[in-house]
Amino acid sequence: MTSPIAHGGRLDEARRLYPNAPQPWIDLSTGVNPHPYPLPAIAPEAWTRLPDDEAFAALEAAAHAAYRAPQAVAVIPGAGVQAFIQLLPRVFPARRVGVLGFTYAEHAACWSAAGAKVATVESIADLAGFDVAIVVNPNNPDGRVVSSRDLARLADEMTRKSGLLVVDESFVDFTPTHSVASLASLEGAIVLRSFGKAYGLAGLRLGFALCAPRRAERLRSALGPWAVSGPALAIGGRALSDARWLQAAAVASAMDAARLDSLLEQAGFGLMGGTALFRLVRHERAGDWFMRLCESGILPRAFPERPEWLRFGLPAGEAAWTRLTNALEIA
Repeated sequence: MTSPIAHGGRLDEARRLYPNAPQPWIDLSTGVNPHPYPLPAIAPEAWTRLPDDEAFAALEAAAHAAYRAPQAVAVIPGAGVQAFIQLLPRVFPARRVGVLGFTYAEHAACWSAAGAKVATVESIADLAGFDVAIVVNPNNPDGRVVSSRDLARLADEMTRKSGLLVVDESFVDFTPTHSVASLASLEGAIVLRSFGKAYGLAGLRLGFALCAPRRAERLRSALGPWAVSGPALAIGGRALSDARWLQAAAVASAMDAARLDSLLEQAGFGLMGGTALFRLVRHERAGDWFMRLCESGILPRAFPERPEWLRFGLPAGEAAWTRLTNALEIA
């Protein structure tokens, strides 16, 4: 059997492993909104000049309002949440890091690469004993949500002992009531927010870190000047100010997620959870299904550590829904 692909979005590898699959491929391996925010007109200067302080300030103000962050919280833009995941261990080094798992593997990998001893735990209560605690909320891939009360308690503890709680809210945009952006005012908390997933513009490479001013100074220094491109500043600022679009996208994604659940259940998969942008399922022959779908030119997300799991993103339109239905052999 062909080995599952370790990361989502690897269409180049899928094409190499399944050269006879029909084209075009349907990529369901990521949690990116398949209906992106409509690109606005961009002034030529955004392409031809280095972005100035006003452009950064405008984007940060838009993000600050969109995320309902307290006034004292700094909102720092960077080239996607992944950039911050890789940067945090270097800026705020730690010896012992706890990760609430099973979750996005890059958190553990980046802290481990920086020399930390990383442990995965199953309960948020187990995180209090670490120098740094990592919580992905809602979780990727199962959509688990940790209560705001529990996160606030952990953030207070980390602040008290000069530790750090990192809350990765990459998939919270469609369920903003789960956000703990308010905790970013504490010295012991950093909240990460993705732009590309909910707005369907992952290629723009834009994300944010919300934190207290002193931590913000160190992050900005590590990022250096022009950490975000001029076009990303312009597009991100416009999109984050468009609350009506985001609300409509949340409704549409929830409907598509329910439709996807129905298809997967009819095909014999057991639903495990997810968010409005992806669904996690279990099947005793998940590996066979992965191969069968890839042979049909449809790429789901497989997990080598959990061979019975598959994760499906949302199809982009009726043609994609039809191909998925046919590949799942649903009459």
